[in-house]
Amino acid sequence: QVQLVESGGGLVQAGGSLRLSCAASGRSFSTYAMGWFRQAPGKGREFVASISWDGGNSDYADSVKGRFTISRDNAKATVYLQMNSLKPEDTAVYYCAASSRLLTQRSLAEYDYWGQGTQVAVPS
Repeated sequence: QVQLVESGGGLVQAGGSLRLSCAASGRSFSTYAMGWFRQAPGKGREFVASISWDGGNSDYADSVKGRFTISRDNAKATVYLQMNSLKPEDTAVYYCAASSRLLTQRSLAEYDYWGQGTQVAVPS
């Protein structure tokens, strides 16, 4: 069992930055690939970024590529999402998730554990 707790969301002006954190507790954080997803009002949950178990590989949705960076610190059992050049369309609840598969994953179905989410708002 893995428990995930996100933090770092908030209200930020367009063009600004935020760093989300996701602290994990429970079993063997370093054996999980980690992902960030988001869900805007009235829309489905969508893939944002994923990182492999060792941090050696990462993957991004086209909509955030070049603006967002995913990273992890296995010693601290924490995964981060650095978000720069934020746009109003980035407004959503952001969720972190853990996958028992070692490599990056885009599909929600590949993730076993989810956090409760943190709100990011970028007013237009």
